[in-house]
Amino acid sequence: MPFRTRAVVTGASLATAAVLLCPAAAVARTPAAPAAAPSAAPSSTGWSVAPAPGSGARPGAQDRPFFYLEGAPGTVMTDRLSLSNPTDRPVTVRLHGRALGSSGGGDLAVRGPDRGPGPGSWIAPATERVEVPARTRASVPFTVTVPREALPGDHPAALVATSGGRDRTVRIHLRVAGPALSALSVENVSVTRRGSTAVIGYTLVNRGNTVLTPRLAVRADGRLGTELHRAARTLPVELLPGRRLARTEIWRDPPAWDAVEVRLDVTAGGGARATGAATYTAVPWTATAGAALALTAGCGWVVRRRRRRTQPGSGTRGSEGGSGDVAAEAGGRARELASTGAGAASGPGSGVRS
Repeated sequence: MPFRTRAVVTGASLATAAVLLCPAAAVARTPAAPAAAPSAAPSSTGWSVAPAPGSGARPGAQDRPFFYLEGAPGTVMTDRLSLSNPTDRPVTVRLHGRALGSSGGGDLAVRGPDRGPGPGSWIAPATERVEVPARTRASVPFTVTVPREALPGDHPAALVATSGGRDRTVRIHLRVAGPALSALSVENVSVTRRGSTAVIGYTLVNRGNTVLTPRLAVRADGRLGTELHRAARTLPVELLPGRRLARTEIWRDPPAWDAVEVRLDVTAGGGARATGAATYTAVPWTATAGAALALTAGCGWVVRRRRRRTQPGSGTRGSEGGSGDVAAEAGGRARELASTGAGAASGPGSGVRS
């Protein structure tokens, strides 16, 4: 169960945070481990950040992996970040807030620092620069101020610690109280042949105000039966409200000859559901090549026939040319046979008397 914080920070609370971080008190520190003999090289584990557990305890694997804050517009919430430095050298860390963007890799991508009205600008660490001595842990308060005009729903952000050119990020699941709407759509569905496989392309669009983790089922039905059936599975995607994300599915061994309809069914938490489809006609290249050759040969025969009919002195005219050629050839053959027969009748031994 995620740890939830719903607290309005008063002026006294902010003053307490400032006292904890003033130069006289420095940063609240707790030894991370008993003092050890100094070594020539720093520890290989390096420094780390995590949500601070309660009662000043040391963060552990069983603690919350991220912050969860929820409040109405106009609310100011507070929590604490734990910075651990188990190395043998002090570490200077700078803190700032950032918004998060949709990612196709199972996590929300860190965007640039918010300098406008985005959720990253709502985050304010009690100090932007912290020096953590060797083998020491620091606990740093921060606040999240939700603007009065903020829309209800999820506004993912992160608290980022930077040192030596390296960032460590802790996610903040921030929800502004109000009606939650989970809605999505599937757009731009296409099927493209690529060698021995086919690529199914599509775009997911989050049309609600909550972060969605979609589940996808794929089915392809053709005239010869069902060609593809993939049961619903969770995609490695987190889709932010209002964001679009283009994705592809590889269809191995698609049909060689069939006309199919590819259907994508997508669901997500909160009752979100959408469907997209595209048609795909598979024709073997050998059949296509054979048809092209037959068509080419037929066209060539027609052209040659027409040229023969229109040659000068052919004795043909229009559609009657063919019958004239046949009649002339038949007449010549008949005369040849007649002359041969007459010669044979008048010769010696013919048995014919005058």
